[in-house]
Amino acid sequence: MRIPSSTQLYRFVSLAGFLLAALPLLVVAQPGGGNQPAFVQEGRQLMRDGKLEEALAVYRKELAANPESVAAHNAAGVVLDHLGRTSEARTHFQRTIDLAPNPQARYGAWRAMAMSYAFDNDCANTWKYEELAYKWDIERGDFYQQGERTNEAARVCIEAGDLDTAERLYRLGTEVGLKEPNIKPERVALWKFRLEHAFARLAARRGQHDKAKGHVAAAKAILDGNAEMAKDQAQYFPYLTGYVALYAGDTGTALAELGKANQNDPFIQCLLGLAHEKKGDHATAMEFYRKAATTTNHNPPAAFARPFATKKLAAR
Repeated sequence: MRIPSSTQLYRFVSLAGFLLAALPLLVVAQPGGGNQPAFVQEGRQLMRDGKLEEALAVYRKELAANPESVAAHNAAGVVLDHLGRTSEARTHFQRTIDLAPNPQARYGAWRAMAMSYAFDNDCANTWKYEELAYKWDIERGDFYQQGERTNEAARVCIEAGDLDTAERLYRLGTEVGLKEPNIKPERVALWKFRLEHAFARLAARRGQHDKAKGHVAAAKAILDGNAEMAKDQAQYFPYLTGYVALYAGDTGTALAELGKANQNDPFIQCLLGLAHEKKGDHATAMEFYRKAATTTNHNPPAAFARPFATKKLAAR
């Protein structure tokens, strides 16, 4: 049984209309934020209300009037991914790539395409498109975002069961991230914490429970050793301890630790659902799956959670 795993989205900047879709994960998938066309705002609200087909109709209406609308293609792709129509979604994301005039404008479109493949648990193609963004980060000398791109793909790969690729990408992410010029101590601690976090999950997935505990202890030591880094990262530690406990078959600890994690994260909701299933509490498990199945984000947690939870609910 595959168990899941939250990276941060880029901030949206407009570039001659094309960057309306350059960071589609933020524009369509995340609540809040302004400066979007009225049809995007309308569609996003419909998505939040669970009316995906109606949202798609809004975007298709816009495309009928403006076939080269990058924002409409991107938004339609996101909805289609959530509807499980991923192949159709990718025709829209490909259109945003084709319409973009330069790598900067294509950056968000590559990432959106990568997440579309993530909805299919397709590690190889997720990295194929993340790597295009990664190479652009190399060209502009952004070491931090190079690490972000590799880690984002790695999160998809670990839940897709391609543990070796996930490990390779996590190692690469740390390696390039630490090359940042004049890197601050908290950034060094961040990359080291993330790597131990990843190693613990990988060991848990491989059934190496003692090794996983060792990496959990190492992650905690790094967290405790840098208060500045811990301000943002401490929230991810219960997710780690719960994840490791779940794979070790310690359902009680898994439930206790996951209960301290972000309860609005659809990935955490899936983990809680799995823990309750193992405990034999199927009714509570279904409650968590129902929550996870309503996510409208377009990132690794949602890409795993939406299809996983939907399948769980359909099987009942």
